[in-house]
Amino acid sequence: MTKDAVVPQIRAFLNASGWHNAQVQPLAGDASFRRYFRIRRDNGATAMLMDAPPPQEDPQPFLTACDYLAGHGFRAPRVLATDVAAGLALLEDFGDRRMRDHLDENLDEEEAIYREAVGVLARLHQTPAGPFDAYDLNEYLREAKLFAEWFCVSQGLSVDDAGFEAAWRAVLAPVLEGSSRVTVLRDYHAENIMLLDDGGQGLLDFQDALIGHPAYDLVSLLQDARRDVPVPLEQAMLSNYETLVGAGEDFRADYARLGAQRNAKIIGIFTRLSLRDGKHRYLDLVPRVWAALERDLRHPALDPVARWFDANIPAHLRMAAGPA
Repeated sequence: MTKDAVVPQIRAFLNASGWHNAQVQPLAGDASFRRYFRIRRDNGATAMLMDAPPPQEDPQPFLTACDYLAGHGFRAPRVLATDVAAGLALLEDFGDRRMRDHLDENLDEEEAIYREAVGVLARLHQTPAGPFDAYDLNEYLREAKLFAEWFCVSQGLSVDDAGFEAAWRAVLAPVLEGSSRVTVLRDYHAENIMLLDDGGQGLLDFQDALIGHPAYDLVSLLQDARRDVPVPLEQAMLSNYETLVGAGEDFRADYARLGAQRNAKIIGIFTRLSLRDGKHRYLDLVPRVWAALERDLRHPALDPVARWFDANIPAHLRMAAGPA
């Protein structure tokens, strides 16, 4: 994007932030309305611009989470300048070494990098929870219902909606009982972890953070919708996490419960992105998510939900990548 083509509001913000005449390079977007740009001065200095346009987006939750994470020693981007009303934030540039991309070319480093990512989660879960809302049963149910609302409808299925909710209520109830409450970043996976030059791992895309169960982000990392994580590696890292935090005997069941919930949600979201937003590339990821969901459903803790799937979703659709 040339200097003259930059939206005047963005150019004014950059000028006010001390980045006069900087180059603005658009970067690949995500599944939201947010846009990202790399800002580059003539001397080679760079920053990242997040454009979270109101009313669809609000940068304040991201900034709040940034402050919490940085205040507890985690590598969130430093905030260089903001205009919250305009939805703009200028952030530290973590570079281009995404965990996913790096591992595509350096598979021999896979175990070490995942071990560090699991260690970050363990440290986060041993840190006082942040100033976020609760990940409560209503939110879990709202997310799980995206599967029925979008995937099932896309396949022309008439399903037992009341039974779907009842099954999830039964399965998720133990998740909300007696477990420690920790900060849940909610999109902790290989596309949102940056490998930094100092050997650390930078965190991104945590604006939806809530207070919830420690297994959720571990599921997000180890049952990654966007990257194949070998099952032996998943199990090894799960054991590593349990050792680091001293997880109780029910942790594996909760991991399966939240894995199933998250994967059902993701299938619904990816279907919605295709049908509603025309972002069809996400359908290519659906078979991987189905495979993880099927593994989770085999855990005895998922019996009510597994029986619902057996009764309502034909076997030939349980790897489906898109609308019928």
